[in-house]
Amino acid sequence: MKFSEMPYQRADIAAARGEIAALLRAFSAAGSAEAQFACYEAVRDIAKRVATMEALCYVRHTVDTRDAFYDAENAYYDENMPLFRLSLTEFYRAALASPHRAALEERLGGLWFQNAALQLQGLDERIVPEMQEDNAVCSEYKKLLASARFEFDGKTLNLSQLRAFQLSPDRDVRRRAYAKRTEFFMENAEKLDEIFDRLVKLRTAEAKKLGYDSYTELGYIHMMRNSYDRRDVERFRAQVKAVIVPLAERLHERRAAALGVEALKFYDEDVFYPGGNPEPQGTPEELFAAGRKMYAELSAETREFFDFMLENELFDAMAKEGKSGGGYCTFLPGFGAPFVFSNFNGTSEDVDTLTHECGHALNFYLARDMEILEYQESTLDVAEIHSMSMEFFTEDWMRLFFGADERRYCAMHLAAALIFLPYGCLVDEFQHEIYDHPELTPAERKALWRRLEREYQPHLDYDGDPFFGAGGLWQRQSHIYERPFYYIDYCLAQTCALQYRIWMERDFPSAWKSYCGLSKKAGSKRLTELVAEAELRSPFEDGCMRFVAGEAEKILDRLEEQS
Repeated sequence: MKFSEMPYQRADIAAARGEIAALLRAFSAAGSAEAQFACYEAVRDIAKRVATMEALCYVRHTVDTRDAFYDAENAYYDENMPLFRLSLTEFYRAALASPHRAALEERLGGLWFQNAALQLQGLDERIVPEMQEDNAVCSEYKKLLASARFEFDGKTLNLSQLRAFQLSPDRDVRRRAYAKRTEFFMENAEKLDEIFDRLVKLRTAEAKKLGYDSYTELGYIHMMRNSYDRRDVERFRAQVKAVIVPLAERLHERRAAALGVEALKFYDEDVFYPGGNPEPQGTPEELFAAGRKMYAELSAETREFFDFMLENELFDAMAKEGKSGGGYCTFLPGFGAPFVFSNFNGTSEDVDTLTHECGHALNFYLARDMEILEYQESTLDVAEIHSMSMEFFTEDWMRLFFGADERRYCAMHLAAALIFLPYGCLVDEFQHEIYDHPELTPAERKALWRRLEREYQPHLDYDGDPFFGAGGLWQRQSHIYERPFYYIDYCLAQTCALQYRIWMERDFPSAWKSYCGLSKKAGSKRLTELVAEAELRSPFEDGCMRFVAGEAEKILDRLEEQS
């Protein structure tokens, strides 16, 4: 079904909760595992129905945040989804206590029960009011960023559209575009601080009510970290500091030399070539035609998938007035359809987004018929392997987008992947400190960010910028507001994606086979198990980062010679 034809009807959460309560009673009275599994299937179907309408509402709301109808519907789900999740959790509680658990595990799998137990640790009716308010405050943040308007060189732009000027080959244009962005954040500095302060207080209150020392512990539970803990993450960050930070600084020095500047300023941060970064050639329609050819040639699975996406209008690509920023992929389970949201602005980031989000979408497409609903969706650390690896697997087709600049794009893309790792770890360490010390003032949070920047990104020079130079850059990173602790996932996944890039050098078909196998398993196994079965090294393994950095740098050197 085409996206424009998908009918929306508000999910009646109260009625759905009543249905689950009745099924819970039937589950408890059931005399066999078979009867209890039938109850699970009924609950699964209710969850799919609700999730479909919530996702459909979310997409239409983010496509136009000014739409009053979907704004109100989004507020409805902000308030009611915590209650619905509470009902699901009660079902999980009953399943964990079932006298037929051993037989149920044969159908549902041991991981289903382990994840159910983890969810019980993170949700309780006592924290529903905080969860509801958290949702509402996050929506407030999203709408604030979507409201940004800039008058620039005779055009009215939003944040996504301004981004194209921040990547201009003209350094003065970049500087002025960054200054425009600073004006918006300066004007809204107090509001941004107030929103984040409320979120930290709400999340800390949740943790305290559930008996945790800080939200850090609860945040790991909410992220479904089922195969590693805080100490593992700390060791990973230490590897990045020891190995990747020095490499990234060398790459920045090479960029400065290539750009012909004595020292990089923060408005040079994402520019790699003096004439500007490679830009995709053609209209958005031509980019999607190139994407269709690329995915048709990559594999039978990707051909079928991308045709399905195009035929059913499952992309909203262009930046426009009122549209939320960024890019994402979501899934509409009732229609068996992924949906990709992005903000094309005429830069190479359009292609990055197309390949990245299609990695997510392909995974949803491949896993959509899995019997166990909870396994259809991967944990985010695994999901980002799907997306970040797809960016590399499609490199052989970049000529379709960049023509003669394909090698320059591939070199830039690989360098950016390595340079990203210190920033991603910075975000993660910042969040640990924030939630371990919820008493920090807005000024202290910014000072903390600036201190960590000096550790992870010592080259950064804000050229006197009054907002970002004072430690405010994190406030434009929506994950920090909306999905606490969802950022190290990108770093863990990038480490795996880089291994696929290295593997592709010696044997593309076997690397692709491994990737497809990992994607098809979706959330049916833990990150560490999936990585091992895919024949990748665990990001937590000592020496993994040194291996990745050494091999990736060799590939980068060759690409730069060719470009």
